[in-house]
Amino acid sequence: MNVTTFELRPIGRVESTLTALDTAPRQADEGAPSAWLVFEEEVRDGLANLRPGDQLIVLTWLDRARRDVLVVHPRGDTSRPREGVFSTRSPHRPNPIGLHRVLVVAVEGLRVQVDHLEAVHGTPIVDVKPVLNEDIDER
Repeated sequence: MNVTTFELRPIGRVESTLTALDTAPRQADEGAPSAWLVFEEEVRDGLANLRPGDQLIVLTWLDRARRDVLVVHPRGDTSRPREGVFSTRSPHRPNPIGLHRVLVVAVEGLRVQVDHLEAVHGTPIVDVKPVLNEDIDER
């Protein structure tokens, strides 16, 4: 079977003080604020066992990114040579999936507060996965 398209649906959205792409940090360690991951009711059971201190990988759909871009100046710096998007962290790419490593600060029902998230307010959440320890993690 050749699958040529995929259907993703958001399982939640980001609530953040970041509202504009042009002023948002490019990486979490560049001043990204804490934010809330607000999940849909139908995925409530999937949040079981999330606790403060857990490290997560949050996958988002960068819904404001351009999908027709294949070559960029890294970090938007035109003094740098252009590179293919697959060798950069550019949000503009054929499938604009965001990858964010975060630390859980608080869990309140369908809301999970995380530290240092560079995604802007309203960004759709596609999935959440635990960061695995170097030892084999059986989750």
